[in-house]
Amino acid sequence: MTDAQRAALEGWVRRRTTAQALAQRSRIVLECAEGYSIIEVSRRLRASPDTVRAWRRRFLERGLGGLCDDLRPG
Repeated sequence: MTDAQRAALEGWVRRRTTAQALAQRSRIVLECAEGYSIIEVSRRLRASPDTVRAWRRRFLERGLGGLCDDLRPG
């Protein structure tokens, strides 16, 4: 994780206008970057381990853009 990515994630967590889902995803990635295991992150943030794995993987594959909601048809 670059310093710029970390700053963006921390900004999303702190900003009041950030959607709660995006803030939670940002917290997940930040906790994983601190070296906590998937199980520890899931307990600390009250998210399932599968959710933690999914957002960690999306961040690794797509960067910050991977944390935003994908457009859905309809």
